Amino acid sequence: MTTDISVRMAEERDKEQIIDLMVRAKRLNEEFDPLLKLSSRLQEVVTRYVEESLTSPTSLLVVAEHGGRLVGVLKAEIVNRIFYDPPLEGLIRELYILPEYRRKGVGKMLVTEAFKILQERGAGLLTAEFPSLHKIAVEFYEKMGFRPIFSKYTIEIDRSRTTLE
Repeated sequence: MTTDISVRMAEERDKEQIIDLMVRAKRLNEEFDPLLKLSSRLQEVVTRYVEESLTSPTSLLVVAEHGGRLVGVLKAEIVNRIFYDPPLEGLIRELYILPEYRRKGVGKMLVTEAFKILQERGAGLLTAEFPSLHKIAVEFYEKMGFRPIFSKYTIEIDRSRTTLE
């Protein structure tokens, strides 16, 4: 099936399908942790996010297409790592593939294309950000040679709480 799938930079004409894929991704993230509760304005926020990503010189949107339908999307950005060398990092913020296209090489195709483009733009390393409890994502990235470098921990700030224990 992956021979029928093309991977390319997103275009303005892809906007609605990208928005749909990203909304699906955010709904999936919400399943991993209650602190990832979705905004009531999700559609509006995702729309603005995609519009900005399509025009920003530091953003990258790559899509996987099958028969004229977008089946996957990757959103990355170039981040300046002011304290580290190499100074430019390609950071994958979003990677979502429709369920029926998972485990068929589509994710690897998207990440590989993003890697090439980010390398051309001067990024010296590629990282990925996703919910910690997303075991499938952990396996996927580790299989491609990624390794963990940071952990992000959180605690909900509740007005009735006065101390941390």
